Amino acid sequence: MREEKRNKLLILYASQTGNALDAAERIGRESERRGCPVVVRPVDDYDARCLPEEDTVIFVVSTTGQGDTPDSMKVFWRFLLQKSLSKQWLEGVRYAVFGLGDSGYQKFNFVAKKLDNRLLDLGATAVVERGLGDDQHPSGYEGALDPWMRSLWRRLHQIDPSFFPQGPDHVIEEMKLIDQPKVHITYHSIDNAASRLSNASDLEGIRMQLETARSMSAGKLSNYNNKAVCFLKMIKNQPLTKSGSGKDVHHFEFEFVSAAIEYEVGDVLEILPSQDPAAVDTFIQRCNLDPDALITVQHKEMKNYLPDIHKNTTEVPIKLRTFVELTMDVTSASPRRYFFEVMSYFATAEHEKERLQYFASPEGRDDLYKYNQKERRTVLEVLEDFPSVQMPIDWLVQLVPPLKTRAFSISSSPLAHPNQVHLTVSVVSWTTPYKRKRTGLCSVWLAGLDPQQGIYIPAWFQKGSLPRPPPSVPLILIGPGTGCAPFRGFVEERAIQSSSGPAAPIIFFFGCRNEDDFLYRELWLSHSLNDGVFSEAKGGGFYVAFSRKQPQKVYVQHKMLEQSQRIWNLLLSKASIYVAGSATKMPSDVWSTFEEIVSKEGEASRDSAANWLKALQRAGRYHVEAWS
Repeated sequence: MREEKRNKLLILYASQTGNALDAAERIGRESERRGCPVVVRPVDDYDARCLPEEDTVIFVVSTTGQGDTPDSMKVFWRFLLQKSLSKQWLEGVRYAVFGLGDSGYQKFNFVAKKLDNRLLDLGATAVVERGLGDDQHPSGYEGALDPWMRSLWRRLHQIDPSFFPQGPDHVIEEMKLIDQPKVHITYHSIDNAASRLSNASDLEGIRMQLETARSMSAGKLSNYNNKAVCFLKMIKNQPLTKSGSGKDVHHFEFEFVSAAIEYEVGDVLEILPSQDPAAVDTFIQRCNLDPDALITVQHKEMKNYLPDIHKNTTEVPIKLRTFVELTMDVTSASPRRYFFEVMSYFATAEHEKERLQYFASPEGRDDLYKYNQKERRTVLEVLEDFPSVQMPIDWLVQLVPPLKTRAFSISSSPLAHPNQVHLTVSVVSWTTPYKRKRTGLCSVWLAGLDPQQGIYIPAWFQKGSLPRPPPSVPLILIGPGTGCAPFRGFVEERAIQSSSGPAAPIIFFFGCRNEDDFLYRELWLSHSLNDGVFSEAKGGGFYVAFSRKQPQKVYVQHKMLEQSQRIWNLLLSKASIYVAGSATKMPSDVWSTFEEIVSKEGEASRDSAANWLKALQRAGRYHVEAWS
């Protein structure tokens, strides 16, 4: 069986946002250009029991959150951790690991590192040292990917020259490998399709269009098939911050207009944002497409392994404009490097062709990163910068980044607000290095909605990193800024629970710059009075750190140290810790503060305190939900 697999590389990827998929496809293209065929598969589409039968496997994996595996890798990883697997299980199998991460996070590329170590433990042989892509690099993850691939090709050629018959540096003429896109677009007559959709009600018609369009993009939308879509209607849009505060945070309330979905505090709501209709129209005109054309999209590679859920939906044609609007991010996401490479083949102006070829080359990588990713240029902006390029629709469907859902921590309790779900959202805006104003697609769209419009908002509920605590467990909550969002739901729920029976105390450490961005001020203070959840009578506490109110900055860590004894007593009473907010420094700073408290109050060394906290984490009593 091994002999049949010689000279072919298996590339398995685990992606959360799409970067690992892009990197895996790029490794695949570069291998094929050197004469070695590849199979590129998502790791959740691969049977891990077959690993011992493989010859050479390349893993491309991202790290999410606080060192977490991507959702698509969780089953595969659990299988690899089985104690029944021997140390010789993968003997004779060669592998390489490339990881994607961000060195601004405490557990940089943690998934790639632990996968590499586990494969070694199981007897596999590393072809090259693992590669670690870093979002902080001036060229993003590609700054590490390019040199890592060069090492990979040379080492594979040394191991077995038949991988690359003409050598690791000999590249086949690229045009031969770029003539066939991976998707096929079929156009349909109007009469045929109209009868299939004519009986749908308004809401049902929207649902069918959404399901049809996004199921056609299943190859690019991670885990879409596992989600049940529901529709929400906004009933409240309330600014929480004062004008001129430097921050723009809104409280949103939604009602279910389709069947209500059961959720718990700590869960996450994913929303599909709407793109600017004028920009979508401009994109369609720029690409010389017919917005009213009826199409179906088929992924050539996926013909034989699409889940059953698609068998009915993918046969129903959809308007081209609707497909673009619901699945192709033409107004906010930056295209990938391969987009520029393919564009170069369709450029008719020589100066545009040369510039695009330069951007797609290793020499132009840094300049492309400055032009594209750092400036967050959209697909539409890039196409407008290269007017001679006329890309066929199948290439556009394949290469335009998918329109992704945006995830938000839910800030309500279903016990307090039946048939509703609430969010606390910071409206995102920033200035690029070239002083261009950019904004977040979803947050700006939500902030601009008028509840009177009655717009149907597609949404999906997911489990987050903060499990619902039972009423008997004391809670230590740390949530600066919009990190307070999930804890609004926690507090609402604990208040209801304490009104009908005994409930354990909560202490909450909140942080903001000053009174102007003191989110939910009245709510927190009201729960600090009388018999509120934070009141002394209930054994609770609410502590706010203002970082800009006084000359010396005060953060949640300082307030935690002031309450060191109280925190320690709660921990001894089996309290659980919940941390939410910005993913950069805050989680690691809070962890260090807990180490200091445990070391001081428990009269232990710093190392012992760290180990004690790790044991708390393993016991399910230390939870973090952080976002960029």
